[in-house]
Amino acid sequence: MIHNPDMYATMPLGVVIRRTPGVTRWAAWAWKAVAVLPGAGPADWRVLREEQDITEYHAATLTLELHGAETEAYLHGLSSRTPSVYVVLRQTTSPECPLDAVLVTASPYEAQDYADNGEDIVEKVPMPEGLAAWVRDFARAYHKEEEFKKRRRDRVDVDRKQDGIGDPRIAQTSDVFRSPTLKRKERLQ
Repeated sequence: MIHNPDMYATMPLGVVIRRTPGVTRWAAWAWKAVAVLPGAGPADWRVLREEQDITEYHAATLTLELHGAETEAYLHGLSSRTPSVYVVLRQTTSPECPLDAVLVTASPYEAQDYADNGEDIVEKVPMPEGLAAWVRDFARAYHKEEEFKKRRRDRVDVDRKQDGIGDPRIAQTSDVFRSPTLKRKERLQ
């Protein structure tokens, strides 16, 4: 929970989805999130570009939210080979626009949570340089390295009681940890 309102930032991001011809007879079209547009205005499946059978749409504009408590995740995502933003999509029943953009996030940990539920499609989209710089500046401003604390075992007084001896109701005069021996008749045979 974040109590400091300064540890919060938002930016509208337009989601660009590309439609290409399907490669199998069961899917007429293949849909994929391919880019984000920082600072984009509202959109509802506006055609951006058409080239032969390939069409790119400005499908939606969502708000990218950065939280001060998530800076470790942002720094982890920025340290990858290609810093990325993650677009979470859900299938709809509409044939014209079969995907609904639900969320954009800069946190690979949050994206993994959505990928694990099995119902959502999570697309990894490269971050534009300006957006990467904005996320990096935010993360560096609010990141606090947590000190590693080694867990220690509880101190147990081992002299008081000896565990593992066996059932105290059974009297036993010899070592309870001895190896089993054969009966005398069995040894002689």
